[in-house]
Amino acid sequence: MDTQVLWFASRATGAVSLVLFTAVMVLGIATAGRAGFAAFPRAAVLRLHRTLSLTAVAFLAVHIVSAIADGYVDLTYWDVIIPFGAGWDPFWIGLASVAVDLLIAIGITSALRRHLSATVWRLVHFSAYAMWPLALLHGWGNSGGDGRETWLIAIDIVCVAAVLAALAYRLRPDRHPDTLARRTAQAVHPVRGTGADR
Repeated sequence: MDTQVLWFASRATGAVSLVLFTAVMVLGIATAGRAGFAAFPRAAVLRLHRTLSLTAVAFLAVHIVSAIADGYVDLTYWDVIIPFGAGWDPFWIGLASVAVDLLIAIGITSALRRHLSATVWRLVHFSAYAMWPLALLHGWGNSGGDGRETWLIAIDIVCVAAVLAALAYRLRPDRHPDTLARRTAQAVHPVRGTGADR
């Protein structure tokens, strides 16, 4: 296969992977906040989160395979899972390796979720908050990529803004699921005097 095609495939699928994983992060934050809308209930948000996760992994696989198959730089399949040992750009490739390792852990625990405690699953799933910025930094710092091109910086800015907006919405004290549940419960079952005020 023409190495120029592989180079373009690697760069394109890397950028698409970032956008897809950003959407996965935003939807994951939304499902953690039990978000749902009249036209898009919580179950639909969760299903879209799962579907986009699988789609993002497929694009990531093409990104990895095309980068290695290109052969222009010294990369092996071991470099995908063993951090900071690549023969080319070991730091930035190492960040991607750590992100892939975290992604593998998230994928395995998600597949085994019914066999794990909620605490174990949640702790491993929280590693997505480390995986996503590592992947973002990999794309930005990789010297063979387009990380410092205006178009990719614009994509990076939009992705960071989307995740930060989702986090800001999720972390608002008045939007916390427990606060909303308490308000709903109080509206449905108002607390009456305990007898001390009689």
